Amino acid sequence: MPLHDIEMSEFSNEFAQCWSAAGRHLTASAQGQIQHWLKAQLRPPFLEHLSFRLGNQLFFVRIEDEDQRLEVPGSWSGVQRIADKCKGHACLMPMQKRGGQWQPAHPGWGLIGMQSGALINPAALVSDEATPMTAWELHDFAVQVVRADLEKAGREIMSWQSDPHVDPSIWFVGDSGPEWVVVRPAVCPDEEAPLPTHLAQIRQSCARLSRVGHFASVSIVSLGNCLSQDDVPMRGYRLMTNYCGLRKL
Repeated sequence: MPLHDIEMSEFSNEFAQCWSAAGRHLTASAQGQIQHWLKAQLRPPFLEHLSFRLGNQLFFVRIEDEDQRLEVPGSWSGVQRIADKCKGHACLMPMQKRGGQWQPAHPGWGLIGMQSGALINPAALVSDEATPMTAWELHDFAVQVVRADLEKAGREIMSWQSDPHVDPSIWFVGDSGPEWVVVRPAVCPDEEAPLPTHLAQIRQSCARLSRVGHFASVSIVSLGNCLSQDDVPMRGYRLMTNYCGLRKL
């Protein structure tokens, strides 16, 4: 299983302005329909630049400069990978700077399909179909729970990522320097996730930066659908969690 280093991708102030303008436009276009932002902070790693859930659909957005003068972090393959793993939509959002302001190059939401190049209206793709959450979604949700708890405790988050096949999931600033966290979700009826079998390899990889590591198990229960042994939570349903904090390794 791959291991995760702190990825310090740099981006310019100009890209930050472009990213902010794109986010504002999506928020305005949604008119309150976006139930949840998956990525709405300008922090590496950059598989996507922005991502959100609308109903039972997920959208992963890569921002680009229509005039190709702006250096943009990340890659097409990163967006396509996370969209495929989460069974979502890989989108491009070409932006243009006109009159000193960044704005979408296309009408409506400003989104086009990464492969098709056709305009995308996210609201039109939402359906009533019950859609199971993928392993990536469940892991991302668990990481968000742990990250929010660390931030509530006043910890500075250095890096996080949502790939369930990459460890550790989170780096943060502890009392004496960097510390890392391996996160695992547990889906009802399981009450706790098992420790990874390759823990020694994780420790060895992280040792050059820190020997202080933690394990975080987040138990997830979906309300509104009956779960059996083989069921998983449905996308868009209300989730409840049982998280008892970090377990030092």
